[in-house]
Amino acid sequence: EIWALLLTHYSIRHLMTRAADQADLDPDQLSFTRSLRIIRRQVTNQADFSPSTPPRRTS
Repeated sequence: EIWALLLTHYSIRHLMTRAADQADLDPDQLSFTRSLRIIRRQVTNQADFSPSTPPRRTS
């Protein structure tokens, strides 16, 4: 679990750095908590559909 948390933290920081570069800002000026909330909102908005059910096996 710690690896997943570390990878998630690194990924968010990487996205923050890319966003700061595009906006010509210092990455240290961006809030990690605010970025996390924005990313979480984006991910949950894209999950508005229910997954399809797998086909049943016939024996």
